[in-house]
Amino acid sequence: MIEQTLSVAKIRGTTAYLQAEPKPACEGCNGKCGSQIFSRLFGTQKKLFPIELHESVEVGQKIKLSLDDSKLVNHGAWVYMTPLMGAFIMMFIGAFLLNLSEPFQILFALMGGLMGFIVARYRVGRLKHQVKVVKIYPISFSVKQIDGD
Repeated sequence: MIEQTLSVAKIRGTTAYLQAEPKPACEGCNGKCGSQIFSRLFGTQKKLFPIELHESVEVGQKIKLSLDDSKLVNHGAWVYMTPLMGAFIMMFIGAFLLNLSEPFQILFALMGGLMGFIVARYRVGRLKHQVKVVKIYPISFSVKQIDGD
């Protein structure tokens, strides 16, 4: 099981939109590692995760969710392997069965990769992940330090 604590960003009816807590980047590389560079290039736009809740929650409240990781391997195999296998199969068809020149073999490989991508997208859309609410944390009160404590 994979568990993650998220906070409620907004609520519409019985749907709560959850947002992941930002994780601080490591300080070891002083911002020169690949993840730092990619985050600067592509931004850190925060995604909202909608989930149906029957309990009463408020904006800012923390919720711990769990995800069954048994289907993640299946999901990853479809996403990564199907386009790759489609490209290889079409490239071999163009090369060995049709005796095409190299530019046409590359074109066949691109078409096979695109077909594999379409198949993977269709197949992955049918896979359902079971996300369960583990715990809903109560709203915390702000704590102020008083002199002498």
